[in-house]
Amino acid sequence: MNHPLNRREFLKQSSAGALGLALFPTVRKVAPSDRLRIAHIGLGGMGNNHMGWFAKLPEVEIVALCDLDQNHLNGSLKRLSELNPETKARGYEDFRHILDRKDIDAITVATPDHWHAQVAILAFQAGKDVYGEKPLSFDVREGQKMLRNLNRHKRVFQLGTQIHAGDNYHRVVELIRGGAIGNVHTVRLWKTGLPPDLGPANYQTPPSTLNWDMWLGPAPQSLYTPQRCHFTYRYFLDYSGGVFQDFWCHIADVVWWSIQPKNLKSVSATGEAPDGIADAPKSISIDYEFENLKLYWTSEPPNVPGAAKKGIGAYFEGDKGTLLCDYGTREITVNGVIMTDMPEIARTLVRSPGHQQNFVDAVKARSQPESNLEYARQMTMPMHLGLISYRLGRKLEWNPKKEKFVHDREANAYLSREYRRKWDLI
Repeated sequence: MNHPLNRREFLKQSSAGALGLALFPTVRKVAPSDRLRIAHIGLGGMGNNHMGWFAKLPEVEIVALCDLDQNHLNGSLKRLSELNPETKARGYEDFRHILDRKDIDAITVATPDHWHAQVAILAFQAGKDVYGEKPLSFDVREGQKMLRNLNRHKRVFQLGTQIHAGDNYHRVVELIRGGAIGNVHTVRLWKTGLPPDLGPANYQTPPSTLNWDMWLGPAPQSLYTPQRCHFTYRYFLDYSGGVFQDFWCHIADVVWWSIQPKNLKSVSATGEAPDGIADAPKSISIDYEFENLKLYWTSEPPNVPGAAKKGIGAYFEGDKGTLLCDYGTREITVNGVIMTDMPEIARTLVRSPGHQQNFVDAVKARSQPESNLEYARQMTMPMHLGLISYRLGRKLEWNPKKEKFVHDREANAYLSREYRRKWDLI
């Protein structure tokens, strides 16, 4: 069954038995010709995590790796050979060569943030499904283009919010939806931690092992300095949005899943500029007003019971009580009584088989996984808008139907940016 269409049809048909087989992993055997063939694009810390996670799934064969830093690529090829001595995976500098391969079913994307959307859109157009790291996109318009292309090409997408798969978030959603604390009117989100002081620019010739021009890709032209590259790229607004953008999706996820905030009306952000050459906010506070919810983000824990001990968290305020949670814990307070659960509220959500397995199962079934693109786009958009308000230093009014700021040309200009012509690939 080497023909791609036949293999894809097999994957679809075999999905019906996947859950039953998962209960008996010792009998789960998948012929090599019927495995999902995956390539990993971007091989820094998270990209290597992708490789390690998918290498453990029996339905997956890793057939290609890609990074424009030769040191990253060679290190990951070596690690893959240790994980699977029989691997025949090929290495690439340019991800477009991977998309040209007809024998690849899906890709994972762990590039810097400013490349996420273009790689995913081109993959959809090439008939590949995508497991993409957060944040979904660099700006609002990219997210819109991603959704249009996903639907047009009938592809599958999973956002890499791995915490989404845990039991704690599932149970928090059940408790909130089940009325444990009544009607939720306010949520407070936070993430502590300061970005590093990157010091002054250290401009120099890019390493011979790094394709700096392609690393920049659609972002504005810049001389090479190590502070702008690899992990610390996230502290520059040309590529990312600092600590805030790095963690928004992980904790906002439980809010969008449980409450589904509707019709954002306004966003107002203030913040502190960073030290050194970075320009993403050192700290940021944002007030969001939705039709059905007030939501606040801070870089310090809010002054509410239990928050001070948590570096990241969500505090739900309802008309009957409160719920405090982070990735792995929760605490409900009703009438002064503190508890970790309310057994009378039913378990209504199917638990995840694992975030990566959820993606594989969805690809087989040609369905959308839990952290699908449509959901992820709605959850990600307020993050982009908060950064725009920070950059302009003022409150902004939002039209949720048009997905534009109200009578504000300056703010709307930040909803998208022109790519460098050479790297405008979509």
